[in-house]
Amino acid sequence: MPHKHNAARRHHIDKMKLKVTNWAEYEAGLRRRGSLTLWITPEALAGWAAPRRKTRGGQPLYSDLAIETTLMLGMVFGLRLRQSEGLLSSVLDMMGLDLPVPDHTTLSRRARTWKPSGRSNDPQHVAGEPIHVLVDSTSLKVYGAGQWLEEKHGTKSRRGWRKLHLAVDADSGEIIAHSLTDQEAGDASQLEPLLAQIDDEIDQFTADGAYDGAPTYDAVLRHSPGARIVIPPRSNAVERPCAQSCCQRDDHITSMQIDGRLKWQASTGYGKRALAETAMGRYKGVIGPRLRARSFPAQQTEAAISVAILNRMIACGRPKSVRCRTSAGAAK
Repeated sequence: MPHKHNAARRHHIDKMKLKVTNWAEYEAGLRRRGSLTLWITPEALAGWAAPRRKTRGGQPLYSDLAIETTLMLGMVFGLRLRQSEGLLSSVLDMMGLDLPVPDHTTLSRRARTWKPSGRSNDPQHVAGEPIHVLVDSTSLKVYGAGQWLEEKHGTKSRRGWRKLHLAVDADSGEIIAHSLTDQEAGDASQLEPLLAQIDDEIDQFTADGAYDGAPTYDAVLRHSPGARIVIPPRSNAVERPCAQSCCQRDDHITSMQIDGRLKWQASTGYGKRALAETAMGRYKGVIGPRLRARSFPAQQTEAAISVAILNRMIACGRPKSVRCRTSAGAAK
């Protein structure tokens, strides 16, 4: 329950503890995340060089796969472009592979035009089954003057930030869709691009109040006509009997007016939305809260590769936890 609704009786609420039931498997997965064991498949060796094009201009030396591999290694280990170049060069030397390594200027230039290869990791959920989608957004810092510089010189800089929109599978924790926009883009405006990246049928769609409105309901129902939408209406929301697509929203409004917001959250499973915030915390904890690239296209490439890294780490091992209720006296 939210703290603001229970401040007066907080001391009567027992604290909840989580117990990991697959600790041995999860611990092994955490060790695999830091493993330096690398291998290159014959398909990757054959696709390392860029295919020769028949148009005018210089011929590219490296394929998008080579650029993605170098950028991914640098992001995993928190390296800049020059250090990423050196890391991959030393790894290829130890493996005895005579492959050219993209230099830092090539990485910076090609990151602006990089396109996904279309191949994806094995999904954590069973393909074809309806999924529970959680959608939320978070902010990422970009290069610019810091707060210390502003306080020292007493000037305000027009420092911007980017907004990362994520769609998460509630059951597997996998990020199944993402979008990077500027700070002016609204959350609901990116719903269509996120849904376009999801091929599976949506069983339930959960989001916070920023997505409340008829356009959100219409977009989700166009994608999956049988989807159950769980979005808390605004406090001053009213029913619209004439709107056919907002019948679920009207049910939420009626339920809140009768039982209250807390019982509505428990009955609809709205608490699972916290898993989207967990995914954002995982992104900022593993990748970092700042974008390293300077240009916006390169920042979009950085976000796409970072999402792929997180999904691979989740595939290595994910904790399965259950709640263990303890008494208030024991918690003290």
